[in-house]
Amino acid sequence: MESPFVIVDLDQAPESRTAAHKTEARDRDRVVVGVAAEPGDAVEGCDILLTGVPDPSRPWVGCTDPHATARQLGHLVESRPAASVALVQVLRMGGGLSVPDRLILESLAYSTLQGGVDFQAWLAAVPRRAPRPAETPVRLDRDGARLSITLDRPWVRNAFDAATRDALCEALQVAVADPSIGRVDLYGNGPAFCSGGDLAEFGTSRDPAQAHHVRVQRSPGALLHRCAPRVTAYLHGACVGAGIELAAFAGRVVAAPDTVIRLPEIGMGLIPGAGGTASIPVRVGRERTAYLALSGVALGAGEALRWGLVDEISDVDDATADPRQAVRH
Repeated sequence: MESPFVIVDLDQAPESRTAAHKTEARDRDRVVVGVAAEPGDAVEGCDILLTGVPDPSRPWVGCTDPHATARQLGHLVESRPAASVALVQVLRMGGGLSVPDRLILESLAYSTLQGGVDFQAWLAAVPRRAPRPAETPVRLDRDGARLSITLDRPWVRNAFDAATRDALCEALQVAVADPSIGRVDLYGNGPAFCSGGDLAEFGTSRDPAQAHHVRVQRSPGALLHRCAPRVTAYLHGACVGAGIELAAFAGRVVAAPDTVIRLPEIGMGLIPGAGGTASIPVRVGRERTAYLALSGVALGAGEALRWGLVDEISDVDDATADPRQAVRH
């Protein structure tokens, strides 16, 4: 059986590179990683570009040993082939779609993978967790033209459950419907902005088709996109899965120095499902998005700033001089 992964040595002569890469049709169902000693022009047909010389202005990912990193990615892809290939296919197709259509495409792929053997095996291996709901999972505060929205389940690091999703949608609908709101600030209470999907709810939906319908109809990402120019997201601590996927829709993203960003879904047999394939590529390109998701690497605030995933590193809301600890208590 052919590997779902291929490495293309971009330092080779053009004729050798073509022979290594074969044809575009053959690679539609494979993850294609291009490797070069130094970054050059973006190479069409490559899903990830690795180089030994970092260049934040281009879609290349800098690493000490690009070939070794490529081989590590290959092992990861081969351990989760369905999710890995679905991810790069969604990212490739998404480039020609509007954000709302990208969200639908992502949800279709996510729902398909929910029924896959890799996700079911991951689910069976994870200990069940008791739900720890909040009476008010999202806090809303209005001060003149400013609307503050705070994820408020600090005891689970603001893990994103269905109730939080619905409450966040309601809050964002206020911003979308009221043009007098000139500024929307998005916070997370407690030690982390958002630790991602609530594992207590993972796998509880037995109908992927219905889950797709709900995901599209109740999409915080779609609402954030509609009011994005007015939104600033303030990140701190863990920003995992939905925690960065949603924040990346904001027109401005401010990260505290302790911010750690990660996309863990491929390891579960899934792809990002909170809008990450629509929001993150706009900021960092599809190649870096694919690397972030496939590798599962933890990205610190400094690297996120260099990539453009965040716009500023600060521990203070400079427009109000309110300490960030005000929403971390």
